[in-house]
Amino acid sequence: MWRAAERLPLVGDDLRAVREVSEVLSNVASDAIVPVAGIADDVGVDAFKPQNGAIDLQPLIKVAPAVGGADETLKAELGNARNIDASATVEPIKDAVAQLVDVLSKATTQIDVVARAVDLAPAMMGANGPRDYLILFQNNAEVRATGGIPGAVALLHVEDGRLSLVQQASSSDFPRADAPVLPLPPETEGLYGAITGQYIQDVNLTPQFPLSAQLASEMWKRQFGTTVDGVLSMDPVALSYLMAATGPITLPTGDVLTSDNVVPLLLSEAYSRYEEPAQQDLFFAGTASGVFSAVASGSLDPKTLVSALTRAGDERRIYLWSADPDEQARIAETTLAGQLPTSTPSQPRFGMYLNDGTGAKMDYYLGADFGVGQEVCRQDGRSTYVVEVTLRNDAPADAAASLPPYVTGDGNFGIPPGQISTNLAVYAPSEGVFMEAAVDGQPAGVQTATDSGHAVVQLQTTLSPGQSTTIKMSFLGGPTTTGAAQLETTPIVNLPETQQVSVTCESPLT
Repeated sequence: MWRAAERLPLVGDDLRAVREVSEVLSNVASDAIVPVAGIADDVGVDAFKPQNGAIDLQPLIKVAPAVGGADETLKAELGNARNIDASATVEPIKDAVAQLVDVLSKATTQIDVVARAVDLAPAMMGANGPRDYLILFQNNAEVRATGGIPGAVALLHVEDGRLSLVQQASSSDFPRADAPVLPLPPETEGLYGAITGQYIQDVNLTPQFPLSAQLASEMWKRQFGTTVDGVLSMDPVALSYLMAATGPITLPTGDVLTSDNVVPLLLSEAYSRYEEPAQQDLFFAGTASGVFSAVASGSLDPKTLVSALTRAGDERRIYLWSADPDEQARIAETTLAGQLPTSTPSQPRFGMYLNDGTGAKMDYYLGADFGVGQEVCRQDGRSTYVVEVTLRNDAPADAAASLPPYVTGDGNFGIPPGQISTNLAVYAPSEGVFMEAAVDGQPAGVQTATDSGHAVVQLQTTLSPGQSTTIKMSFLGGPTTTGAAQLETTPIVNLPETQQVSVTCESPLT
């Protein structure tokens, strides 16, 4: 009878939309909400909290089918909700359909994260056999595209949920390879040089973390003989987020690390306190061991831990790569993958990546403001996109004399002490075409290249203490590209929120 009423004039479209909304809600309730609600007592955030050095994997294994089914249902019903045509319905029904799509979009995003965690965690935590992971601690004081140089590294052994930090090393333990340890893509070598595959400190000159991880794992294998099952990377800022969950940690040196002091202590004060790199390495190793012990012991707040990991992931401060192709395929669709930005026609994404050119630890003082904007300035409807960054040297005015030579570089790489040299690379969406660039309002020459189907624009800047510079680049969007753009950036120490900037068609770069 309801179907027949849908053929009536005036009210038919309203009745059809109401039926379709009801069908979506019914399916979500029966196939997603009820199964997930039924497992609430079996698994929650506490399931990710180690107990006596181990995570109980059985609850995660038990709930995997229900979570996976809910994930599939929500994704399917979100598609059905988006296909509901409410254009000819009354306003309350239009509003209801829009609200349904919004709610399902948020729910789908959340359940997707949970489904991936529940799907991946047991096997990656050693439920089916032991795993070895290489951990890279990226040092943002010497910036690299994905964060900072891998100054400290460690080997993590995982077996049936039990975590063991079995070996630690520093970048100085890895000699320069005569040639790249793995074949480099020609585009990578052309943009960043063969050193990307020769020095462990340079494996992440490229913003493509899966490549960086494979290079680092091969270097570890050559140096220590262990083939790892994956690579995990984090920076000291991510560490500070985790310490909000663990609380203060006392180091063998007597220092008490907190979420507030860990970043300045590791990235600045340590270099004044310990002049010898070997001493710095021991201090960093002690810090890593102390934080790991606190996490593995389970003496933490699990809700705060999950929140910290989420924030670090959103800021691209944590990366994960698995040597298992199926696992990596699941990781590749998340922010943890560290891949180049993936665009859609309605949401183009740019990438802006920074690499240190000073050869020192001055990037603790590197400040930046990022922005991206869009405007339609052509009769054919193609958008003009502008990405911009203002870089600052926030070091003390007397940095050349007041900071340790190890921090300033002491001019060893041609950069005067106290100055910060930065190499900038901007990646456009696959359909993006570079148009022009300006530095502080003046036309600027740049280097152009391609990488994995993306147009890449590079330039270098050097700043004295207190100096800043603003770099703008414009790109022409593709024929099918519409909508405001997003910008992914290197996670520097003090990472600001990217701003939307206005673009004027008469003069986009002013």
